[in-house]
Amino acid sequence: MSGLIGDAEFDHDVVADLVLAVGAAVVWWLDLGTDRLGWMPGLDAVIGLPGADADAVRARLAELTAPLTVAARATATWQDFELEQPLQTPSGLRWLQFSARVSTRGSAPALVGVVADVTRRHAQQQELADLADRYRLLVELSPDAIVVHEAGRLVYANPAAVQFVRAGSDAELLGRPITDFVHPDSQQDMLQRIAKLTEPGATSDPADAVLVRFDGGTTDIESVSVRTTWEGRPAFQVIMRDVTEQKASAAALSYQAALVAHVSDALIATTSDGVVTSWNPSAEHIYRRRAAEAIGQPIGRVVGAPLDPAAALEAGGVVQAEHRRSDGEALVVRVSVAPMAGGYVLICADETARRRAEHHFTAVVAAIEEGVLVVGTTGLIESVNPAAERILGVRARDVIGKPTSVAQLHDEAGQPVPPGQFPSAITRTTGRPQHGRIVGARRPDGSRVWLSLSARALTSDGKLPSATVVSFTDITERRMIDSRLEHDATHDALTGLCNRTVTINRLSPAARAHRSGLTAVLFIDLDKFKVINDSLGHSTGDEVLRVVGSRLSRSTRRGDVVGRLGGDEFTVIAYGVADAEEATALADHIRAELTRPIPVRGRQLHVDASVGIVIAEPGDPRDGADLLRDADLAMYQAKTRGRGRVAFFDVELRERIQRRLQLEQDLRTAPLGGQLWLAYQPIVDLRTDRRTAVEGLLRWTHPRYGHIVPGEFITLAEESDLINIVGAHMLHTATREIATRAPDLQLTVNLSARQLDDPWLVSAVRNATHKAGLTPSSLCLEITESALMRDPDLAARTLAALRDLGVRLAIDDFGTGHSSLAQLLTLPLDTLKIDRSFIAGLGVSDEAEAIVTSIIAMAHAVDLTVIAEGVERVEQQEILRALGCDQAQGFHLGKPVPIAEL
Repeated sequence: MSGLIGDAEFDHDVVADLVLAVGAAVVWWLDLGTDRLGWMPGLDAVIGLPGADADAVRARLAELTAPLTVAARATATWQDFELEQPLQTPSGLRWLQFSARVSTRGSAPALVGVVADVTRRHAQQQELADLADRYRLLVELSPDAIVVHEAGRLVYANPAAVQFVRAGSDAELLGRPITDFVHPDSQQDMLQRIAKLTEPGATSDPADAVLVRFDGGTTDIESVSVRTTWEGRPAFQVIMRDVTEQKASAAALSYQAALVAHVSDALIATTSDGVVTSWNPSAEHIYRRRAAEAIGQPIGRVVGAPLDPAAALEAGGVVQAEHRRSDGEALVVRVSVAPMAGGYVLICADETARRRAEHHFTAVVAAIEEGVLVVGTTGLIESVNPAAERILGVRARDVIGKPTSVAQLHDEAGQPVPPGQFPSAITRTTGRPQHGRIVGARRPDGSRVWLSLSARALTSDGKLPSATVVSFTDITERRMIDSRLEHDATHDALTGLCNRTVTINRLSPAARAHRSGLTAVLFIDLDKFKVINDSLGHSTGDEVLRVVGSRLSRSTRRGDVVGRLGGDEFTVIAYGVADAEEATALADHIRAELTRPIPVRGRQLHVDASVGIVIAEPGDPRDGADLLRDADLAMYQAKTRGRGRVAFFDVELRERIQRRLQLEQDLRTAPLGGQLWLAYQPIVDLRTDRRTAVEGLLRWTHPRYGHIVPGEFITLAEESDLINIVGAHMLHTATREIATRAPDLQLTVNLSARQLDDPWLVSAVRNATHKAGLTPSSLCLEITESALMRDPDLAARTLAALRDLGVRLAIDDFGTGHSSLAQLLTLPLDTLKIDRSFIAGLGVSDEAEAIVTSIIAMAHAVDLTVIAEGVERVEQQEILRALGCDQAQGFHLGKPVPIAEL
């Protein structure tokens, strides 16, 4: 077949790229010069012509790729093309994806491409679109109101939500605070619920609330909040259901209960054969027949008329009948019959359906999970449903007729509630309902149960005292969960200490207002903890933190607050300290406890602590976060003085730290802002008195603070890991300026000890000299004696690599460290610079002259050039010349100046 492999050459690299981009595909190509089409085996099946001849395949392929062919002829080489084409086949509609590129590899340009069946992907995309549409319709058509609020403001509301608040459209809701539509009485509970939803997908329990409508009315709702995201930001979705009718039904049930409690109908129980087994006092009163006379007798005999309970039940359970009292007086009675195990219950009401309502109410109350008590006007319990028996651990027969004080109640603080303050007593004597009172009750077995309790008067006529219905639910488990959640939200999970939030609250002005004396805030940071954590693992580190937390709790005073702020940072709040000396004594005591060995897994570990202290006087306006910040600054100051120190905060410390932080931040952008520049100090040959070299000294002119001394910002750069950036900028600037403005002078530049650790130092020096056009031998790098002694082996390797570039090397500040001549012999040095502290004594002290003489002799013995630093007087210059010193620099010979003044 002419269209298959071997009939044309094509670019295999192009094909590989296209196949990687598309996936499983078949290759095809078009010779743009001859219009000849070619393809790989399998293309016939992909384009819906399995087994067809080459002409049919070529015709369909040409038809499907026609748009790509037109585009390829008008486009530059290596342009990528993509095209998706529908293909109707006997088995249904399929989608093909063509990817192609123009290639000039070979004798003529060709369009090389691949084709793949992407029908499944189209189907998946449609399914996703259908799913999104179904979800949108579900939300839009939901009878429940659904809103989303982000940062406290509504960003979405479905049509049901618009209808709930009687708005004209969602535009009247969007952008407004969610609290605009929540009754003030419900806002606090709402905010507390959503505050607990800290993770995406977290859902609140259903809760009742009152919604405020645009027309000024309110709607009772049940709402559930879900933590979600809105455009990548944390948000909350709220689903609200109108429970107005449900509450109306509950009110109707309460009304029915009131009816049942105030009627005096006969309640009669029989066997399945109609023999009386129960005869209540109301039946005695109505029928004038004692229970002893009625029980065991057929029901028809004791009510004075035929009565078949089964027939009455079959007739609907309610029959109108004429009964007679024991004295023969006729009674017109409405009889309600209900089945019970082994018999029937009959409610006989005199011309009223109240007993029927009471029966229904009793059945409902007995079935619900909520405990229900009815308390009469005298304060005695009149009825108890099974749920109340189960929740309170009592039997109805033991408490009916007893006062409500038979149960001991206590409030949330654990204080006993006097019987006169029971919710039932308040409602019975005042008529005011009680809703959602949280009380604890002691069961007869000694255990305690927490109840959410409500009380409502059974009558609405205002007559007092009133019979009262009391309903309650068991919230013991929920309260335990809430208590645990509250503890977890306020305490550190590892140590059990107060967390940062609680610590800040305990330091607030309001929390300190009722405390006498001074408040000391100790910010404690463990020394050497990182070594333990990194070398022995986080589990060992966690055990150390637990021991530290325990020791802190034991070593502080009663009433002090001990907290963990995170990592190895702890805090102690000591109220009522007398003065700074007492705070220092407490800090020393804490450090003594913490430095004791900590046994962990057979090891004796040791830590120390740096402590920062803030003293807050009564009326100090700083809040908790401010006090912690200041204590942290003091701790930082303690660490700068050495580990295991104590430091107090003062305002100057804050200003210094703030200045330091600002300088560190600004130093990052100083090289780009043109704030860093170089001053050059001449180095003079003492034999000829001619200037032979200059030392480049970095200077910083800050836009706010003005001139920053090198001792401050160089130290800052070394501690903040900016020294390599600053050093590279200095090297590039100095080599460029000297090569351009003073190419006849040697250039000396200082290297920091931290720069010796930089693996890119050698590359940076090579690039700087090459880019500036400065020969490496014209550059001398100065390294301090102390920097060389930090890691002699690493220093030797780095210096050797620099020497291989042709750069000259000098040891600076010689005599201030601990090096020896033997050490100097091992390093590839060219120059030795005598520290200015020795030069200052020349002409004043014979000892200084003797030391300088020895240094010069020692350096010359190993062929090192000697440069004296800090020459301030002509007398010093002459003495150095006489001692054979090679070169010198100092204010007497020339002050550091910008390149333009050099």
